[in-house]
Amino acid sequence: MSSITTIANQRQHLRINRGQLNLLLGLGILCVWLLLAILAPWAAPFDPLEHNIESRLHAPSLVHLFGTDNFGRDILSRVIWGARVDLQLSLLGVILPFLIGTSLGALSGYIGGYFDTLCMRTTDIILAFPFLVLMLAIMMLIGPGLGSFYIAIALVGWVSYARLTRSQILVLKKSDFVLAAQSLGFSHMRILFRHLLPNVLFSSIVFFMSDAVLILLNGAAVSYLGLGVQPPTAEWGTMIAEGQSFITSAWWICTFPGLAIISLAMGFSLIADGIADMLGERS
Repeated sequence: MSSITTIANQRQHLRINRGQLNLLLGLGILCVWLLLAILAPWAAPFDPLEHNIESRLHAPSLVHLFGTDNFGRDILSRVIWGARVDLQLSLLGVILPFLIGTSLGALSGYIGGYFDTLCMRTTDIILAFPFLVLMLAIMMLIGPGLGSFYIAIALVGWVSYARLTRSQILVLKKSDFVLAAQSLGFSHMRILFRHLLPNVLFSSIVFFMSDAVLILLNGAAVSYLGLGVQPPTAEWGTMIAEGQSFITSAWWICTFPGLAIISLAMGFSLIADGIADMLGERS
């Protein structure tokens, strides 16, 4: 029996260490990109919008570490400036779905009845369509640009948060501490927002970080398709779209923005994994 307990403790300790390592690595990657985005005017060696026909399609060198594109613009500078846009897409784009979905899910699970039925049938209808296809349809109706991207994400992305929060509220509202709060005469708003929501937000935060990866990839995808950030603004998806015609002759135009997307997505994923491991230990 003692050996089983020892093994369990060792696994528990290993999980804690792995979670802390993932969290630190993810935060490190995210902090690097945040610093580059903030310090872009000083970190970028060239103007990201400056055309130089004499330097077009130059391979990576000591002067242009990431090479130049078909307009002679420095790829490294455009990647650094693009971090500002893609971080904004991934972080701001996930806040509205998080707030809307968490609020509606909490109210739906706590109130129940017709309101719960209406919310859940709405989520079923939205989930019946592929996420990216529905988002692109909304953006085509509204028009290209960052504003339409945020609106489309808010209209489509809230459903996952609502279902996750609702399922946890349904379990917790039958707990002893909720029954005790009701017997003490606490209002429904106090029970919901001061006692129930703080106990379900941890899982939503884990999903928040994982969802940031999806928002980042979708933001790059819609920009690649011409519905997101418009040229000549430096954005990683747009840079990949501009370089696809030169993939065989100037591979660096697509490669470095793609690696930037992968690294930032990995940072968000590591943070989500680390929080999930820590959350498992907490519970």
